[in-house]
Amino acid sequence: MSPTLPSYDEAARLVAAWAAQIPAPGKIERVELAAAAGRVLAAPLLADRDQPAFARSTRDGYACRAAEAAAHAWLRVAGSTRAGEAPAGPLAPGTAWEIMTGAPVPAGADAVMMLEHADIDAGDGRLRLAAARTLAAGENIVARGAQARAGDELLAPGALIGAAQIALAAACGAAALAVYAKPRVAILSTGDELVPVEAAPAPGQIRNSNAPMLAALVSAAGGEPWILPTAADTAGALDAALAEAAAADLLLITGGVSAGKFDLVEPALLKRGARFHFTGARIQPGRPVVFGEIPRPAASLVQDESRAQHQSRTQCCFGLPGNPVSSAVTFLLFAAPVLAALAGRAEAERGPRFALARLKESVKSKSGLTRFFPAACTFGAAGASAIADEMPQVTRIPWQGSGDLAAMARANCFLVVPEASDALDAGEFVRILLA
Repeated sequence: MSPTLPSYDEAARLVAAWAAQIPAPGKIERVELAAAAGRVLAAPLLADRDQPAFARSTRDGYACRAAEAAAHAWLRVAGSTRAGEAPAGPLAPGTAWEIMTGAPVPAGADAVMMLEHADIDAGDGRLRLAAARTLAAGENIVARGAQARAGDELLAPGALIGAAQIALAAACGAAALAVYAKPRVAILSTGDELVPVEAAPAPGQIRNSNAPMLAALVSAAGGEPWILPTAADTAGALDAALAEAAAADLLLITGGVSAGKFDLVEPALLKRGARFHFTGARIQPGRPVVFGEIPRPAASLVQDESRAQHQSRTQCCFGLPGNPVSSAVTFLLFAAPVLAALAGRAEAERGPRFALARLKESVKSKSGLTRFFPAACTFGAAGASAIADEMPQVTRIPWQGSGDLAAMARANCFLVVPEASDALDAGEFVRILLA
């Protein structure tokens, strides 16, 4: 093994530093709120009014003055308000106002006595706070503007839009949002052994599983996949494919990145003036991964002037190993953070995504590489006897190497074995890469 190969951490830092220099996308579009999930916000989301717009009760009960209620004085019920009704007029001294969760608190009231904490004299229309209870000003009330004031920035550009962000936008009356255009990602598979998915492979051939897998990963990461025709293992075929791919924002090449006789990707990239940041990393699977950038031809820069004005004059490219598990792992570790930057996501929101879990069974390995093994993690309580706050538990899935698609399909994460470790013990906390 070459001592010059970067460790995983070193390679990840190189990728993160390169991604940090990518400017925000130049092209912005508006999408309806129902279609905004998974997009990246391009303009601040501002509060159109105070949130909440009125003092709101968080409980079913009685709006009152806390000082009167805390003295356990009898209070006359002067009226009631349900959610959706206008706020009631000022609350008279010595009275309470029946109120439902979400309803506006009447002026003059500074607390809500919970229904179950009230002693009620139904015949007399009075109530008081139960003897064992206390009530303080502000209790069970969300004050007007406590969450935000009109004009406040609630979400900044670069936020990934999910269910919570959609709910917030809806609360602000934003029926459509400004989002960044999706980056176009060219996916180029190489190899004479590859045939289309619908074909019957001849002896020695395999179906191209990497292209649809990477297209799914690109879509999930916020990109627009562009699957190119498979390139044969010839210099001419690769030259033509790379020329076609020059219009993309990001280039993913699978296969042909090792050191074999027909591994022609690196020479083809060098022919186009590529500069490599690393050509391999101390990881398994995925050791031959390549990260570099290619100068953009002048013709490709003017195809989309808005992007040309705002993006670098180089095209980021990754050479991913041809075995599918290797290709998936290296995409998640290295390509996904760059794609997130190209999509305009805030730096703090870029991948890869790691989590901690407890290892169920011991794992033996070899030191010298950071290893990523297909694994299954249980994130919820496993059975009636499980403790609700128990840590997630992870188990390595048996596999037959980085071409084992069946093992990867049974996995929902990858178990990370640090470079310096030759074994992990059952019960210890380990890191997992979320798929």
